[in-house]
Amino acid sequence: MRLRKVASRVYRRRLRRRLSHGPLPRHVGLIMDGNRRWARQEGLSSPSDGHRHGAEHILDVLSWCHAAGIDHVTLFLCSAENLARRDDVEVSALMDVIERIVVKRIATAHPAWQVHVAGLVDMLPVSTADALKQAADDTRTRGTSAHVTLCVGYGGRQEIAEAVRLLLLEQAAAGVSLADLAGTVSEDDIARHLAGDGQPEPDLIIRTSGEQRMSNFLLWQSTGAYLHFCDCYWPAFGEVDFLRALRDFARRSSAASS
Repeated sequence: MRLRKVASRVYRRRLRRRLSHGPLPRHVGLIMDGNRRWARQEGLSSPSDGHRHGAEHILDVLSWCHAAGIDHVTLFLCSAENLARRDDVEVSALMDVIERIVVKRIATAHPAWQVHVAGLVDMLPVSTADALKQAADDTRTRGTSAHVTLCVGYGGRQEIAEAVRLLLLEQAAAGVSLADLAGTVSEDDIARHLAGDGQPEPDLIIRTSGEQRMSNFLLWQSTGAYLHFCDCYWPAFGEVDFLRALRDFARRSSAASS
């Protein structure tokens, strides 16, 4: 066991050294899939145990991002579809985990992260919505270049529809007619109302659990992103898996630019 740990440490050091010579992503999106299946695999009694372990793992991954110099991270914590399809008991437990573990720990983490929120927050339980908004407010003026966006009750299609709705309301309030708006509307007009406005778009999206699909995540923002699919479940996603994803990004982006 000790020999295995030593070998893993040496391998991590070697990966970091190789990454120091290649391009790295500025913004990583994480689809943190497999908490429920990991819980079943480990013989745990409830899917909520998987969500809790997965939530406790987030700060580890943020620390790896910080060490690699990645200042923008977007975390897919809960989809709009999850809220609609999962039973009330599991959703309630998941919201409690997000409030008590994810939001509280990230908001007080060192090194510091500025928190942003994406999703239909007002459709969440009041306590969860309040916790998310409070974390964003409390970290808004932090003197940090590190930004983390928490996607809760989030769906890419829903986000685009909401952005268009906000744009229409904005232009109507300014006295612009629908005909005039139709003649001038641009991609930038819509993008101003999307998550991550002012931040670089993600250039690497990592999904755990072996699933190879986007699941309605950052559909607008991810058009230029490289996708990396990892077979392990989120709570078992280790630093070696993370460094391999960065190595994959460096190889692919270097090949594309050569």
